[in-house]
Amino acid sequence: MNQILVTGANGFVGRSLCEALRARGTSFIPVVRKKNHNSEIAIGDLRVDTDWGIALRGCDAVIHLAARVHVMNDTTSDPLAAFRAVNVDATLNLARQAVAAGVKRFVFVSSVKVNGEETGEHPFTAFDEAAPTDPYGQSKLEAEIALQELAQVTGLELVIVRPPLVYGPGVRANFLRLMQLVRIGLPLPLGAIKNRRSMVAVDNLVDLLILCAGHPAAAGQTFMVSDDHDVSVSELLRMLAKAMRKRSMLLPLPARVLSGAAAVLGKSAVANRLLGSLQVDIKHTKTTLQWHPPVSMDLALEKTVAAYLARS
Repeated sequence: MNQILVTGANGFVGRSLCEALRARGTSFIPVVRKKNHNSEIAIGDLRVDTDWGIALRGCDAVIHLAARVHVMNDTTSDPLAAFRAVNVDATLNLARQAVAAGVKRFVFVSSVKVNGEETGEHPFTAFDEAAPTDPYGQSKLEAEIALQELAQVTGLELVIVRPPLVYGPGVRANFLRLMQLVRIGLPLPLGAIKNRRSMVAVDNLVDLLILCAGHPAAAGQTFMVSDDHDVSVSELLRMLAKAMRKRSMLLPLPARVLSGAAAVLGKSAVANRLLGSLQVDIKHTKTTLQWHPPVSMDLALEKTVAAYLARS
């Protein structure tokens, strides 16, 4: 690789990706919405008519992180149209311009939501029939399909990566709220939850993305990614408490009781994320690329907690 274009370079994953590329001595172009540093290129909002010419100059690979991300309680009048405008139309615009600029490899960061929201007996694989259940997941699926069609007619080497929940230093949203609850030390009624959840530390995701940008066997593939260590929500809370050097305080309430209470309070979606299972199978990723997550979940959680405590 001569040079990599990184979109969403100042986002949660983008910052870690740029740090890793810099540490490895890999030349890259960080693209952001609003410029904060001289090394960055600002392109404004992701649009179907965004001009990527300057950013693509001299690049032979793109890692596309920038997207309209999933949000709870979306108030947009037409969420699917809003997601499509950024995640499908603007992404395809970038890919077309990348082809015209001579880019060989395009790594598209999609989402496990393309597969669905919950697993039963078997984890999701990259070969399962797609079953998105919300506008965000649907837009990511449509982007995958559009990029695959473009790759077929242009020869662009497309790599799709579908992460589950990504965590690490600076993580926000639900994972941050879990850490806050553990730190407060209030008893939590989640001690009896036996679900299984796949997650991926940002360091592990970044390692895979960099590999996918250049590995010959990655071209044309779709990969699932995780820490290869699935946990229940109760196990996760205990691990977070251990990392904080705190006593774990979990009450063993049955899942059906918690689900019922959540339904009464109008919080079924939140309960499903805490109580349901969502696992991914990364055998295809490991065997195709000879890749294994370089950071253990224990170490990744310790780093995540340390960064949270340092900011608090």
